[in-house]
Amino acid sequence: MPWWGWVTLGILLLGAELVGVDAAFYLVFVGAAAVCIGMLGLGGMDMPIWGQYLAFAALAITSMVLFREKLYVRLRGSVPGFRDSRAGRVVKVTEDVAEDGRTRVSLRGTQWTAVNRGPGPIAAGSAARIVETDGVELVIEGLPPERPAAS
Repeated sequence: MPWWGWVTLGILLLGAELVGVDAAFYLVFVGAAAVCIGMLGLGGMDMPIWGQYLAFAALAITSMVLFREKLYVRLRGSVPGFRDSRAGRVVKVTEDVAEDGRTRVSLRGTQWTAVNRGPGPIAAGSAARIVETDGVELVIEGLPPERPAAS
């Protein structure tokens, strides 16, 4: 393949990852490997087509194995000091929820599945605190009922 073919392929793969497809940074490394092979061809390194494909595969796989997880974690989360903005918020439970039971709650206008991991059941109409996020579920625990102020 000519050098410009590799560069074009690499740019298309990089663009697809960054703009349209969320492939968890796999296409970034495949696209970068294609651009590198194109640059080698532009620089005058003449390889047979099987050598180009072999170098491309080796570079893509090696860079993915060595660098993908580090880059993904750095750019997508697990940054020290980053706190999940849902944890600590209070939601209203609309139905009785047993211990380890599931229900639907509304948070910021979106319906979420919530799991009661607190020490006991939560009564309908009660408030619950979001403890953490477990995938696409909220982990909640009931709050003690408010006591009226003493007069």
